[in-house]
Amino acid sequence: MNIVYDILGWTGSALIISAYALTLKEQNRWLNFGKYLNLLGGLLIAINCFHYNAIPPFVTNLLWSVIATLTIYKSRKKTLLKNPVQTKL
Repeated sequence: MNIVYDILGWTGSALIISAYALTLKEQNRWLNFGKYLNLLGGLLIAINCFHYNAIPPFVTNLLWSVIATLTIYKSRKKTLLKNPVQTKL
């Protein structure tokens, strides 16, 4: 069963590294995708750390995921304010 948690941890690490690589691209269209990669990667690593009772990296990755969630929320809110949905009465 440990192999599943190992795969989750390595996958999370790969996602976070991929998200960082996307920030190095000069095309901004990938930046939003990178935010989701950070969120998922942080959660997967947190699951791995929790399983192995590694509390400091668990908390770090949990906070990483919370920050990614807040960043996603903030960018979506900004997009909605730029382009409000108009309803007809």
